[in-house]
Amino acid sequence: MATTKANAGATLKITLLKSVHGQLRNIAASVKGLGLRRRHQTVEVADSPETRGMIYVASHMLKVERS
Repeated sequence: MATTKANAGATLKITLLKSVHGQLRNIAASVKGLGLRRRHQTVEVADSPETRGMIYVASHMLKVERS
């Protein structure tokens, strides 16, 4: 999935809804890689295949919106 001109400047707004305490290490690492540190924190990240993969791993803990 290559980045196209349609989503080249697209960003996603991601909010951490649950704590990473007690989660598997790969899930906690994905949340940290997205730049999230605490519950209810929101960050904007570029829409890329790498970011989508990290979101997929921790999808049960995140709220994702297009921005």
